[in-house]
Amino acid sequence: MSFQSLKMANWLNYKRLSVLSLLILLSFSYPVEHSSIVTWGFYGHKRINRIAVFTLPPALFGFYKEHIEFLTEHAVDPDKRRYAMDGEAQCHYIDLDRYYSSGEDPFAIIPRKWTDAVAKYSEDTLQKHGIVPWHINVMKMRLQKAFESQNIDLILKYSADIGHYIGDAHVPLHTTENYNGQLTGQKGIHGLWESRLVEINADEYNYFVGKAIYIERVLDCAWDAVKASHMALDSVLRIEKELTEAFTPNKKYSYEQRGNAVVSTYSYEFSQAYHHRLNGMVERRMRAAIITVGSIWYTAWVDAGQPDLSRLQNTPPSQALLEEMKALDAQFRAGCHTGRTCD
Repeated sequence: MSFQSLKMANWLNYKRLSVLSLLILLSFSYPVEHSSIVTWGFYGHKRINRIAVFTLPPALFGFYKEHIEFLTEHAVDPDKRRYAMDGEAQCHYIDLDRYYSSGEDPFAIIPRKWTDAVAKYSEDTLQKHGIVPWHINVMKMRLQKAFESQNIDLILKYSADIGHYIGDAHVPLHTTENYNGQLTGQKGIHGLWESRLVEINADEYNYFVGKAIYIERVLDCAWDAVKASHMALDSVLRIEKELTEAFTPNKKYSYEQRGNAVVSTYSYEFSQAYHHRLNGMVERRMRAAIITVGSIWYTAWVDAGQPDLSRLQNTPPSQALLEEMKALDAQFRAGCHTGRTCD
């Protein structure tokens, strides 16, 4: 067999293994965690990071597959920090409507480059209204430096974290001051769109999103994600309002057993009617988030000089990192919450 034929055979075997592994992993039942956090829900963020691993080329796949449980579990760490640490919340969103009046194009008004935006609005203003596209670019640079130094702790931590911020940028309600419908009498829509619909329908989504690609300009990619999300915002709010008018309160909401408690939530019927009217929007945004996560992981590695990650395999994260994560989880579970919430 020629070298080229052998290379092609190895690639086809890799693809078959990737598809088989993905099908097996998706067949696992994920425990649904419920809390005040509703950014894609813990469930959605974990799934985005997990499936993004299968978009990676062979040079990264082995390392990321070995640490897939870490990347899955810690996909939600930024949300834990968001509710426990000052200065974290603004990394998850951008309130575009704070910058424009009706009829104006926010993407023609707001400079994409951080220094230009600071010069126009001041850093305090940007921080106040959210910085998610710029923060994704910052996290990409941090991940790139972690690859350059081959620091396994930071590679894993930043990979998990940037997956979360990318996921947030793909959510329409992360682009508006009216992030929970509180300004339009639709309080609770945040959790409905990001958590409830995903929990009910995620097993039916198509997760074969293709292979990660190199992204020439990560900042532009982040802004493009925010723009696509914001363009969908009107439908997110309008359709929920129309359905609310068609459902009586006792049909819109129901009671479900969650652990040891019985809680009020959006009914299955209302949720599915909303999901149907959105016409695949949630699935499309999740698929876009998955391929973007994989592509930015890949881009950071390429820009770091494509270090040989096989040298880091069979090396677990340090005990110091695990203790840091454990302390964060304990602080979160103790209810030490700060920052913007969706209650």
